[in-house]
Amino acid sequence: MASMALAARQRSRLDVFVTSQFKTKCIPPPAETSFAGRTAIITGSNVGIGLETCRVMLRLGLSRLVMAVRTVAKGEAAAEPLRKAHPQAVIDVWPLDMLSYESIQAFAQSCAKLPQLDTVILNAAVFPYEFKVAETGHEEAFQVNYLSTALLSILLLPLLKAKHLGARPGRLTLISSSSALSPEFLNRDAKPIIPSFDDTAYYGSYMERYSTTKLLVLMLTHKLSQQVNAGDVIVTTVDPGYVGETSLHRTFTGIGAAIFGLLKRISSRNPQQGAWTYLDAVEVKGQEAHGGFIVDFNLHPFHTLMYTKEGLDAMERLWEETMKELRFADVASALQSLQV
Repeated sequence: MASMALAARQRSRLDVFVTSQFKTKCIPPPAETSFAGRTAIITGSNVGIGLETCRVMLRLGLSRLVMAVRTVAKGEAAAEPLRKAHPQAVIDVWPLDMLSYESIQAFAQSCAKLPQLDTVILNAAVFPYEFKVAETGHEEAFQVNYLSTALLSILLLPLLKAKHLGARPGRLTLISSSSALSPEFLNRDAKPIIPSFDDTAYYGSYMERYSTTKLLVLMLTHKLSQQVNAGDVIVTTVDPGYVGETSLHRTFTGIGAAIFGLLKRISSRNPQQGAWTYLDAVEVKGQEAHGGFIVDFNLHPFHTLMYTKEGLDAMERLWEETMKELRFADVASALQSLQV
């Protein structure tokens, strides 16, 4: 698939950061871009890049928007100005708690009732400052950024295939990060892998864990792209760059909060520029990007580990374990329906 077909490329975290934040010109969507007649779902859309993406897509004529948020009251507060500015569009606010499998399944069931579904942007993510176990029994960052994202992706893929507008493929875009290019993936040799994410011995640090979960998103994107034809649904993942005015670092205090705050002041992209990276992935890029990681508006190779036997073995074992972890939601049938 797209990124896996590229040559492996080793880059330092500093090189990626400097290139993205200081050397890359952010590109707005082409003037002729239109989302008229289309329906989109954006998760984590009451703040930050998610909310800005809602604004931009509505300005480009989006007909129906589903804002998936953890707290409906906050979502409604964010949606009200959008409704006033775009009275021609239908704007729904639906609950979605990425820490709850029940909530994810209920959300997918609501999505199944939509008459049309063209674009899904899975923007919701967490960056916890410390190790914390969710009600599912899994570490929080691993749960939200990987397991829950995998479940929601698999449940929505058949809907995107069946309900997209006309001959144009549906679009599923997962949000990763350039930090995914550099983690050690401390537990890649663990057997099994999933329980090791709940073991503090493999945690490393908050940065290592966040970066590793975003590496898992790259692996997930590659595996999902193998399950569906690009003519039906184009699956991509994108790095929005380091964007200010987001709530991603809301759990940080003290020195950590100060460091990220300083970086935002001196180097961050604004939310609109972050939104442009999303629209590039879901609208500008075509079938050539299926299974691709988009960094600075270009297809980019995955983490170098994914081009090695060790990395490929870890990816396959993780995928098999993920299918077992999520079998309560009958994910095998959902994926099988993509082959029909």
